[in-house]
Amino acid sequence: MLRRIGGQDPCWCGSGKPYGKCHMEFDRKISRARFRGCQVPSHKIIKTPAQIEKIRESGKLNTAVLDYVAEHMEAGITTQEIDRLVYEYTTRHGGIPAPLNYEGFPKSVCTSIDSQVCHGIPSEDVVLKDGDIINVDVSTILDNYFSDSSRMFMIGNVSPEKEQLVRVTREAVEKGLNEVKPWGFLGDMGQAVHDHVKKYGYSVVEDVGGHGVGLEFHEDPFVSYVTRRGTEMLMAPGMIFTIEPKGNMGSEGIYEDDSNGWTIYTEDGKPSAQWEIMVLVTEDGHEVLAR
Repeated sequence: MLRRIGGQDPCWCGSGKPYGKCHMEFDRKISRARFRGCQVPSHKIIKTPAQIEKIRESGKLNTAVLDYVAEHMEAGITTQEIDRLVYEYTTRHGGIPAPLNYEGFPKSVCTSIDSQVCHGIPSEDVVLKDGDIINVDVSTILDNYFSDSSRMFMIGNVSPEKEQLVRVTREAVEKGLNEVKPWGFLGDMGQAVHDHVKKYGYSVVEDVGGHGVGLEFHEDPFVSYVTRRGTEMLMAPGMIFTIEPKGNMGSEGIYEDDSNGWTIYTEDGKPSAQWEIMVLVTEDGHEVLAR
């Protein structure tokens, strides 16, 4: 029989503080929300202060990798060269590229161009050209802690239509970020993202969303951007997840490349854009851990 934790017992989070001075009130709020029928995070989803510090360091390296890649993005570079840059910078600074060999993925980074929504595989045969838009999705393991973020890059003279798609999708991420606060709902964030993208006549991919991250590459919860305010999981301090909407210029329809089992394309062949940040829910708002 499990003994109920007392106020003077060590808190379950590992802080060393008495439960009554640490997560007791947190658990009461969770219990009240569960009683109201809300979807609430388990203790497994809530990161401890020590874990957060390690994930924060991983996030700093992930951001630095993208900064390094940004210095080299120009027409004529191959996506395989981008992969090499990511691998060398990450390993030189003590990290491991999380995508490499993840469930059989063959490269260190995802490079997705124009109508590729996500999971593009780097290749010597793919050369960036004037007018391309490309998403570079970097994920890092540092001291066994994971981080994840991505950026769009516009190569040379990009059409006004593509430029607007890239800009609006980035704005949507920031709109969603503004809704990340303790005791709100993931649906608050999701609707803010969705409403902004739809305002410009674009669509948001439904089947591929964000995720929890930190102790593993992909954790609960699944983070959707086609949700409504007041729905989905309750956001609580210590949660870490990604905001990474895929905005399509055309319809939301997508398909997976059967030849490699990874790369996802828009069904109508129109461009797609994605920005990704990794966010911690704090006691009074949020902190971006990687962008």
